[in-house]
Amino acid sequence: MRRGLISVAIFIAFAAIFTLSRHHTPSTTTTTTAVQVTTTTGPSSTSTTSSTLAQTACQGSGFSGVYNEGEGAAGTVYASVTLTKTSPGTCSENGWPILTLQDKSGALLPVNLVDVPSAGNTLQFSAAKANRAPTTLLLHQGSVTNFSLAYSSVTTANTTCDNALTLNIQFAAGGSSVPVTAPYAVQPCDNGKIWVSPYY
Repeated sequence: MRRGLISVAIFIAFAAIFTLSRHHTPSTTTTTTAVQVTTTTGPSSTSTTSSTLAQTACQGSGFSGVYNEGEGAAGTVYASVTLTKTSPGTCSENGWPILTLQDKSGALLPVNLVDVPSAGNTLQFSAAKANRAPTTLLLHQGSVTNFSLAYSSVTTANTTCDNALTLNIQFAAGGSSVPVTAPYAVQPCDNGKIWVSPYY
C-alpha cells in the first residue's frame, strides 16, 4: 500500500513538471522570435510592414498615366508625368523611370536618358522632390506617383529633334509599360536626350 502511494506521488510530480515545462517553452520561443523580427526588419512595426509589402515590384500594366505640360527656359522644356495605380494590391518602386518614345505612326525613336541627380549633372527641376535621390515608394490601388523630365528643344547642326507623341514608361527593365500620350509633341534634341527624376 505504501509503495503504491509513493508511485502515485512520483507520477503526480512528474506530470506537474511535464505540464509546467510545456507551458514555459512556447513563451521562451515567442519572446525570441519577437526579438529576431525587431532586429532584422528595423526598430518599428512600420519598417516590418514596409519590408513585407516591398516584395512585389510595380508593373506599368497596373497604372494609368497623364503627361503634364511644363514650361520652357533657355531652350529646355520641363514637364512631368503622373501615374495612378489602377490595379488592386500593393507594389513598391525605387528608382528612375525607363522611357521609350514613339512617333504618330508608332515607330520607336532614339532616346538617351540621363538620371537626375547624378554625378556631373547640374540640371535642377522645379519640384524639390524631383532633385532628391530615389526612395522606396509603396503604392496601393488609387495611389499616385510622379516623375519630372526635361529636354532641350534647340536644334543645331549636329542634333536631330524627333516628334514623339507617346511615352512608354516602365518601372524596371523587362517589366510591362504604361503608355502616356502627350497633348503636344515631345521633341527632345541631341538624339533623344531626356533628363528624368526618380519617382516621387
